[in-house]
Amino acid sequence: MATYVTGPHFEPTHERAKVPAVGPGRDVDGFVRQFMRELNYGQGVSLARSTVNDQYLALAHTVRHYLMQGWIQTGKRRRDAGDRVVGYLSAEYLLGRQLDNALLASDLQEIAREAMNACGLDLDILRAQEIEPGLGNGGLGRLAACFVDSLATMDVSCIGYGIRYEYGIFKQTFVDGRQVEEPDSWLALGSPWEFPQPDRATRIDFGGHTETYTGEDGRERVRWVPSWDVQAIPYHLLVPGYRNGVVNTLRLWSARATSAFDLQLFNQGDYAEAVRARTFAENITKVLYPEDSTPQGRELRLQQQYFFVAASLKDFIRHTLPADFDLHQLPERITFQLNDTHPVIAIPELMRLLVDEHDFEWEQAWDVTRRCFDYTCHTLLPEALEVWPVELLGRLLPRHLEIIYRINEDFLAEVREAFPGDELRARRMSMVQEHPVRAVRMAYLATVAASKVNGVAELHSRLLRDKVLPDFSELWPDKFTNVTNGVTPRRFVRMANPGMSELITEAIGEGWVTDLERLRELEPFADDAAFRERFRAVKVANKDRLRQLLHHRDGIELPEGHMLDVMVKRLHEYKRQSLKLLHIVSLYERLISGEVDPATITPRTFVFGAKAAPGYHMAKETIALINAVAKTIGEDPRVEGRLAVAFPANYNVTLAETLIPAADLSEQISLAGKEASGTGNMKFALNGALTIGTDDGANVEIRELVGGDNFFLFGMAEPEVAALQAKGYVPSSFYQQSPQLKRTLDLIASGAFTGGDRSTVGAVLDDWLNTDRFMAMADFDSYLAAQARVDEAYADQDRWSRSAILNVARSGFFSSDRSMRNYLQRIWDLKARS
Repeated sequence: MATYVTGPHFEPTHERAKVPAVGPGRDVDGFVRQFMRELNYGQGVSLARSTVNDQYLALAHTVRHYLMQGWIQTGKRRRDAGDRVVGYLSAEYLLGRQLDNALLASDLQEIAREAMNACGLDLDILRAQEIEPGLGNGGLGRLAACFVDSLATMDVSCIGYGIRYEYGIFKQTFVDGRQVEEPDSWLALGSPWEFPQPDRATRIDFGGHTETYTGEDGRERVRWVPSWDVQAIPYHLLVPGYRNGVVNTLRLWSARATSAFDLQLFNQGDYAEAVRARTFAENITKVLYPEDSTPQGRELRLQQQYFFVAASLKDFIRHTLPADFDLHQLPERITFQLNDTHPVIAIPELMRLLVDEHDFEWEQAWDVTRRCFDYTCHTLLPEALEVWPVELLGRLLPRHLEIIYRINEDFLAEVREAFPGDELRARRMSMVQEHPVRAVRMAYLATVAASKVNGVAELHSRLLRDKVLPDFSELWPDKFTNVTNGVTPRRFVRMANPGMSELITEAIGEGWVTDLERLRELEPFADDAAFRERFRAVKVANKDRLRQLLHHRDGIELPEGHMLDVMVKRLHEYKRQSLKLLHIVSLYERLISGEVDPATITPRTFVFGAKAAPGYHMAKETIALINAVAKTIGEDPRVEGRLAVAFPANYNVTLAETLIPAADLSEQISLAGKEASGTGNMKFALNGALTIGTDDGANVEIRELVGGDNFFLFGMAEPEVAALQAKGYVPSSFYQQSPQLKRTLDLIASGAFTGGDRSTVGAVLDDWLNTDRFMAMADFDSYLAAQARVDEAYADQDRWSRSAILNVARSGFFSSDRSMRNYLQRIWDLKARS
């Protein structure tokens, strides 16, 4: 049975130690005893009668038990010290499997393996039983997971706040090559890593109206009279630091009805109505990013966002702070980091709590609020900068809309004072847009309220200042800064690539897992022929591991001896999976037309991994066309052994951990000026893949660090993109000018990949030739020229290995530990303990 530490100031924590201080002994016998106790008394079965799932759950609970004392002690130490906390507010956390990470962090891998062997069990079989938590979608959620990992490893007091989605984003399958979404039932067999704490539930209100009244002090005040509410139930997940005894908290909220069951209606036989409130409430935390092409879906998204930030703010104030804490000092105890615009409604919520519930004067509340929030913008795309219609906000959160209006009114007065007579500027900077519908610009609200606003790569931060929010950066130039993203080396190097990790440790010693800049010490080994040979052997072994996984997971048979050319990321037009597809079709066309002898080309396997949002028609059509091309190439004997295309469904962190270490070439080909940063590009470089990419996002910094000779650059730079857009981009003109592009598109248009059905590809071709919003046609010839350089470089395996080793050696900058140090110094004004 789980044990809970409760009370008004509960916050789990633990004493620093070289390894976690734990209850059971840190030896095989102690581990076996704890495992058998969990199996017998937790799962209620004997070893002989247990299923693999019983054994996995008992193992997970055993490992969790080893973390528990660290969790409790970390919180106690931090409460006693009155630590200032980082409250990381994120709509998603793409965690990946927890067992391996917990074993690595607690240094229990070998003990656990020997203990399972002693029980006649195979640790690898139990590891494979774990289902990845469905709590995130793509880069945003994976970044949040990397950041909380780094903060625990650096011993920084942090609580990650988010939503416990029952079904996550969705499970992707393919039917006749087309994406089909199925529920991701990640909780179906139990989630052993979480602790529910229903006694810390908090009520979250919605709807209704506001009314004014006169308080006891004679002041006119406002109160919110909601029309419905739900309960927010906290679930805690442990976030262990790497072998330092620190365990931080990820607190996720699940929605439940306040009155879940009407017995009178049930007894009257109206069973559906008796549980209607429960069904309605639980919809809030059913799925990540509900389809918002309908009014109901859009409203549900806003419900989700307010639900989790309101629960988080209330929880911190009521349960984490001392009971007698003076909220005027709140900025001294918490800094809330807004991970994109999803949590921005937290700003008016904190104002409401301070003004309406704690009797602050408006000016006092605004001063506290402005010192409590910082904002990370993760996009340059206007459609990704959320706006909420005033009608919806006013209906769902009427008091918050009033507060936003007041914030905006005060802010515009400040703008008019700073820029007298410039009314157009005031209109541009208003948080409330008037057209096409009256709506609140959440990025503007975040920028006004935040102490700091940061982009996530040098180029992105510059464009954010100069093009997305130029009026704000002119008003507050010191508010804007940059923190380039990073990835945790624990999961994406040490865990994902054990062969390379052992090679690195043998070469430069221990310590690089928490000090990734030490990878620089590998540089001399790039000129060591024996080291290069061993490095290549690791890559071959990683490809074999991937081949086995895809065979068992998807029934995909990867050919041996091929270059592995990989593009895995969310399916969005700006990421330009279409350009990668055009390269494949172009190569295929040159082979079947006889222009190129198949024996002369580098054998390549192209691997895609991507999900498209359910309502994103063009993205789903692109997936269908990729799969159609893959099928045609796979069945054509003329290119057998030279070309192959694989698109495993349901790409996730677990697959990434095997695929990325196996990759030779990393495709980072977004249109310059559109990708904020990227983190996949960093993971590939750190695992010895060379990058073909544009000067976009963090590609710019990767190329500068690894060297232009070890990076395949192509395409327009951002100023050239802007100039072409200003001139008037006509994609069909590139079709006319490029013979290879024309042959490529004509082959697709002929129905060669769709069984002769030309109409199937009509929408995609029409978009490419007449719209092509992200200019794939314009960059096509440059991309093919870069791919020719890839072939030339790969033909010299010794040269390729040298470049790959230098990519690893020079990518230590892209550790999320470094990112967190930047946040601590540039944004949060905090110091790490390690």
